[in-house]
Amino acid sequence: MSPYRYDDEFPPLFSATEDGLLLVGGRLTPARVLAAYRQGIFPWPIVERGYELLAWFSPDPRAVIELDRLYVSRRLARRVRSGHFHVTCDRAFDRVIAGCAAPRATDSGTWIAAGILRVYSQLHASGHAHSVEVWRDDVLAGGLYGIALGGFFAGESMFHCARDASNVALVALVAHLRARGFVLFDVQQATAHAMRMGATEIRRAQFVARLRAALELPVTFGAALDLSLLPQVLRRGN
Repeated sequence: MSPYRYDDEFPPLFSATEDGLLLVGGRLTPARVLAAYRQGIFPWPIVERGYELLAWFSPDPRAVIELDRLYVSRRLARRVRSGHFHVTCDRAFDRVIAGCAAPRATDSGTWIAAGILRVYSQLHASGHAHSVEVWRDDVLAGGLYGIALGGFFAGESMFHCARDASNVALVALVAHLRARGFVLFDVQQATAHAMRMGATEIRRAQFVARLRAALELPVTFGAALDLSLLPQVLRRGN
């Protein structure tokens, strides 16, 4: 059982702006973040010139990756099968989220500021936030992190220091989620990269209905990656 008390201190989802902005401000705490996810909302702070403005979003449409529809190119499948990388979970959460927070070559800013780092590290300690790490010769080459609640997983961010490392993490995560019985993988927004990997958009009402059903499932993320269904995932797109 979660040590956090859930609350419902959010406006109705239909009041969100066209780009999904629902609320500005409020408290950023583990309890409130979990309450947000359970309602189809996620925090996405606006960070500019050293200032951090907390904002909460519920976009319509919502981007998801259907767990049986991840697109894996032949080249990526070969890279996964090559053994070039070693994949783990929850071995280096703080390093993964720090890697996701680091400025990218094409963008000097980041939305993963101090408050997000603090709260998601607390959520990891309580068993709600998880990371997938990709290693090359015992060096962290990439990874991703997100939130797991029942049969729902919300992917938050990914990073790589070596080519394909973050995509390898995504392939491993999808295989693991399928094996563990998850039914909804939220990627929030339809970025170009997400769409290349097979993401699709669904209406917010459909997303919320699926979310409610997923939250009721007696599913847990587990302590180790289950890659028993990896061959099935790799066949997709080949």
